[in-house]
Amino acid sequence: MINRVLIRIRVVQILFSCSQNETTDLRKAENELMLSLQKSYDLYFYLLSLMMELTNTYSQRVDARRSKLLPTKEDMSPNTKLLDNKFIIQLSQNTALAKYLNDRPFSWYEHEAFMRNLLDSILNSDIYKEYIENPKQEYDEDRELWRKIFKHIICTNEDLYTILEDESLYWNDDIEIIQSFVLKTIKRFEESTGTAQSLLPMFKDDTDREFAVKLLRESLLGGKEYREMIDKYTKNWESERIALMDMVIMQIAIAEIMEFSSIPISVTLNEYIDIAKSYSTVKSASFINGILDAIVKELKEEKKIIKK
Repeated sequence: MINRVLIRIRVVQILFSCSQNETTDLRKAENELMLSLQKSYDLYFYLLSLMMELTNTYSQRVDARRSKLLPTKEDMSPNTKLLDNKFIIQLSQNTALAKYLNDRPFSWYEHEAFMRNLLDSILNSDIYKEYIENPKQEYDEDRELWRKIFKHIICTNEDLYTILEDESLYWNDDIEIIQSFVLKTIKRFEESTGTAQSLLPMFKDDTDREFAVKLLRESLLGGKEYREMIDKYTKNWESERIALMDMVIMQIAIAEIMEFSSIPISVTLNEYIDIAKSYSTVKSASFINGILDAIVKELKEEKKIIKK
């Protein structure tokens, strides 16, 4: 689940912090990298649990209305289709999810007002109205309801972003990426798999974990060499005028180009130029692109890299 886009962003953030603090403590940096990636994986489960908690909130509301001193006919006979939703029942009974939440407990209990407001948004939506108007309760329709709710209501809720950013500094840059993985997970659910439905692993395979550690290590330990390459093509620039973030992004990009022969250079360049657009100055992308192009040309001429 932790893809290389997220890994690159994390390595950039950690190396930037190391550069600011003028430290090259590799063990500390590696521990911080693994902690930050674990936090990203936590967010995946936190968002999965949100759908269950919303259903619980609705269940509590139904019970409260039935327990009123003078309940109305509607209070006594509420629409319970949402509570009987086959997908959400399967999710709440999922073995892997239950184990993760037991091992790394976190909840939405402190955000009751947010939960109530978000539930209201769902119940007042056309998505929900269309759902309850359908007399059938089939698994595919139940799963599709939550896919639509998550994509169009939960993912667009501004209060959710505020809560997640307050919950963990590590989540500030993760939210949209992790939301896409939750949507992918919902689509993958099948009724036939029952409680054993697989969730996304933290890493797709060992190569991504190795990529993360090696990219950080090579970027940090080879920093002096890579910065000398950058200096060669920035002679007309005063070092103070080059944003530290730009230096860090180029340093990591060079490490990836030189140490990961299986990754095409164009892929590497595009990835770090995109990071520059999000994390550095307005002109950074074109500046970084120009410097890296010159460095790649030199490395090819000197046959220090042999790849496209």
